[in-house]
Amino acid sequence: MYRALIRPLLYLLPAETAHHLAFGCLRLVAAIPGVSSIMRRAFHRASGTSRVRALGLVFPNPIGLAAGFDKDAIGYEALGALGFGFVEVGTLTGRPQPGNPRPRLFRLPEDRALVNRMGFNNRGSADAVERLRRPRKTIVGVNIGKTKAVPEPDAIGDYVASARRLGPHADYVAVNVSSPNTPGLRDLQATDKLRPLLQSVREALNEVSPARHVPLLVKIAPDLANEDVDAVADLALEIGLDGIIATNTTVRREGLRSDPADVARCGGGGLSGPPLNDRSLEVLKRLKSIVGDRMVLISVGGIETAEQAWERIRAGATLIQLYTALVYEGPLLPSKMAKGVAQLRQRG
Repeated sequence: MYRALIRPLLYLLPAETAHHLAFGCLRLVAAIPGVSSIMRRAFHRASGTSRVRALGLVFPNPIGLAAGFDKDAIGYEALGALGFGFVEVGTLTGRPQPGNPRPRLFRLPEDRALVNRMGFNNRGSADAVERLRRPRKTIVGVNIGKTKAVPEPDAIGDYVASARRLGPHADYVAVNVSSPNTPGLRDLQATDKLRPLLQSVREALNEVSPARHVPLLVKIAPDLANEDVDAVADLALEIGLDGIIATNTTVRREGLRSDPADVARCGGGGLSGPPLNDRSLEVLKRLKSIVGDRMVLISVGGIETAEQAWERIRAGATLIQLYTALVYEGPLLPSKMAKGVAQLRQRG
């Protein structure tokens, strides 16, 4: 029904408008008394027995929603009711910001891909606190990034402010230094800059949540050179990071099937979807070869099927994240994929 009827109607709208409409409808339906519980029972039952113990938590299944879909933590329970094992909200910044001018989200249907140059549009980390402190049924990770207007020398303070606000209410915190849409952000992936940033965020989380260890992860770009991927892995081990999320979107455009004119109309920004699959898998394998079983690896980028998710798990991922595939396949995808992974796991 989604691919035959709903998706064609949504695709008549600009991509960002369609996103807000679909997400708003989901939240509206889930807000009807009793509906969210019915959805959760139905979709999580369909996902089979696929619990995962990681980060001190028990995930109902390994299929999560990547950051960027629910930027302001306004609908994570509705998304969790669809069958996601966890939802990562954000990216949230220290200060509210509007993001880049529209249009800033584009579809490339021939590649089943998206291009976004959103620019961390969000209401700011302080605004999300009240919603995240509510009792919830969904495991929620919180992705934090740098406010665009904050100069690089003040970046650590910006991240720390968000960590202090959100850490007590997050099941884990992910430091985003890999979006291509905030000028200079990816420079923070250099280990000489990343080390003090992650150490400062870790100290802040320990201070605001002394009774509970808040897991800390870092999200990296697929465009890092292999030696830089290795350096991040070594640093993560050195400072005792809980995990790495690999990978964010790419600025590369090689090998696309879409008409070059359509690609050009998208302009700059991050490409997501199947064109990212091979590199994301390659980065995962490199990380696994270094960190082994000493930390959690969350794999994201180009995953569309249970078979691909299972391949990532066998390559070393503990958990999986989706985003672009949800746009192309619709709301039944998370429970379908979780069920498929459970079946593949049973077969060995």
